[in-house]
Amino acid sequence: MKTTFSISELAREFAVTPRAIRFYEQEGMLSPSRQGQTRIFSTRDRVRLGLIVQGKRVGFSLAEIREMLDLYDIGDGQVTQLKVSRKKFADRIVALERQRIDIDESLAGLRQSIAWMDQKIKQAEETEAREKSMNVVGFGVMPRTGT
Repeated sequence: MKTTFSISELAREFAVTPRAIRFYEQEGMLSPSRQGQTRIFSTRDRVRLGLIVQGKRVGFSLAEIREMLDLYDIGDGQVTQLKVSRKKFADRIVALERQRIDIDESLAGLRQSIAWMDQKIKQAEETEAREKSMNVVGFGVMPRTGT
């Protein structure tokens, strides 16, 4: 199993830009070693980047992600990290479920509005078609007679 990674390898694997990885390093969330100007990322950095990307995807702030990552190093076998992370995950589930309800209600409202607009458009088109057909038949226009 590979134990070191380049910035481009991690960027490809996690579908992030090298700039984002450098930002996470600048924020103290990753700690690559250096060989000259080249960053060498460890397995630990790779796992941390995976957690950062996953955390961002589900809506955690960088501060929340950093807090969870930093708890790994307190030396209690990750018990505190797991407890804190579990609570944050459960809270995030509640928030996302609330958002899903809001989104579902918004979608229903938009669909209802579209149905109303479709009805109004159909009525207007039918009225316009009826008026045109009345003019074609000759309402208001006297046909010529040969006398």
